[in-house]
Amino acid sequence: MDGLLFDTEKFFQETWNEKAAEMGITLDPQFKYRIAGTGGEAAFRAIEEFYGVVDGESLAIEVYDRVAEKVIAAATVPEKPGMREILALFKENGVKMAVASTTEIRVVKKNIERTGIESYFDAVLSGRGLPHGKPAPDIFLLAAEKIGIAPEDCYVFEDSVSGILAAHAGGMTPVMIPDLLQPDEEIRKICAGVYPTLSAAADAIRRGEI
Repeated sequence: MDGLLFDTEKFFQETWNEKAAEMGITLDPQFKYRIAGTGGEAAFRAIEEFYGVVDGESLAIEVYDRVAEKVIAAATVPEKPGMREILALFKENGVKMAVASTTEIRVVKKNIERTGIESYFDAVLSGRGLPHGKPAPDIFLLAAEKIGIAPEDCYVFEDSVSGILAAHAGGMTPVMIPDLLQPDEEIRKICAGVYPTLSAAADAIRRGEI
């Protein structure tokens, strides 16, 4: 969701930096690439490394809660280019869809409801509480189960490297719409395509490229 459907990743990065300032540390710019799209133990270990703490989970919960309040309090949620276009394209062609996000479920549902796109999705899931977050495939495998589609028949649209690795690990076909970080050659090799926007991906689908 964050960074793919909605331009909300900035809320996370802003809050991570706020917390670092409160702790009197300068956050390494590489942190945003390590944390974006991850969850569970992978996120906790990154937090411990970059913040120099022993309990990354507690710090993560604090930041996630702050972000949730910011997003819910925001007047609007900025949409990524082509979001409605590609959702409509899939809906018109009878494609089942799920949102599988590492974000807290109340935030996921709030964003979907206030933008009026809930009718597009057959399942809406949060990976919060799952033992293994991205780059483990758990959240995507659960989403596939919820919509009744075999993993090998699923396409996963992702903006983060962690998400692409998770989709690949789950035996699914990844498509990348980069947000914070452009993929390297190894990531490109496991993607069915890399496109600058969801609109560009929709055009590629119409051309039969994906």
